[in-house]
Amino acid sequence: MKIQLVRHATLVLQLGGKRILVDPMLGEAESMTPAANSANTRRNPLVPLPVDVEEVTDVDAVLVTHMHRDHFDDTAASVLSKGIPIFCQPGDEEKFEESGFSNVHPVDEVYIWNGVEISRTGGRHGTGEVGRQMGPVSGFILEVEEEPSIYIAGDTIYCSEVEEALRKFKPQISVVNAGAAQFLLGDPITMTAEDVGKVCRYLPETKVVAVHLEAFNHCLLSRNELQNYLEGERLSNQVLIPQDGESLVL
Repeated sequence: MKIQLVRHATLVLQLGGKRILVDPMLGEAESMTPAANSANTRRNPLVPLPVDVEEVTDVDAVLVTHMHRDHFDDTAASVLSKGIPIFCQPGDEEKFEESGFSNVHPVDEVYIWNGVEISRTGGRHGTGEVGRQMGPVSGFILEVEEEPSIYIAGDTIYCSEVEEALRKFKPQISVVNAGAAQFLLGDPITMTAEDVGKVCRYLPETKVVAVHLEAFNHCLLSRNELQNYLEGERLSNQVLIPQDGESLVL
C-alpha cells in the first residue's frame, strides 16, 4: 500500500491496483477565507499544493469523509470528472449530485467496490455546542485482500467511536487528523497530540499516520510540537508525520 499526503487531509491511496483520492482540498494557497473565530487569521490553504492538480486527480475514485470546505472545496468540485465514483457518508450525496456528480455512493455500513471493502465508522467533530454545530462526520476502513487494512479516521477527536473502530477492525494503519483545530471558544475539534497518543496506546499494533497539520488556519498544532510530544511519551516509533507531498509505502 502506498499513501501520499498531498496537503492537509488530502491523500492519494494506492491499494488493490486502484488509486483513491481522499478529502480533496485542491485550491491555490490563500484562495479561501480564514476559518472564522480563530486565533490565526491567515487565508487558506496556508500552503500551496506540492504537486500538480492533474497528478492528484488522476485517480479511480474519491472518498470524502464530510463536506466541510477543507475536505472538499470548490476547486475539487470543478476539476474532478463528474462521472468518477465518489464514496461519502449518508446525507452528503445530495450535495455532490447538486454539483453535477452522477456516480455517488453513500456508505451506510459497508460498500464493496472493485475488491475494496469500505466500512463507515463514527466520530465526533468536537464537544458540546461547537461539536453539534460542526455536524456529522465519518471515518472509513478500507480493506483489500493481501494488503494492510487502513483506517481513515476523519475529522474527529479521540472518543468512544474511535475506540470502537480500533477495537472492531484492528486496522494495521490508522490515518488520524491531528492539528488540534480549534476556535476561540470551545475545545479542539480534531485530534490533539494527546489524542494521537491515546490511539497509539489503545491499539499498539497499528501504525499511525498523522496528517491535517500546518495547512489550515485553525489547526494550531505543528508537526514539531506533535513530534516532541510523541518522543517524550516514547511513542514516536509508532507514528509517521509525513510532509506535504511525501509518499509512504506500508
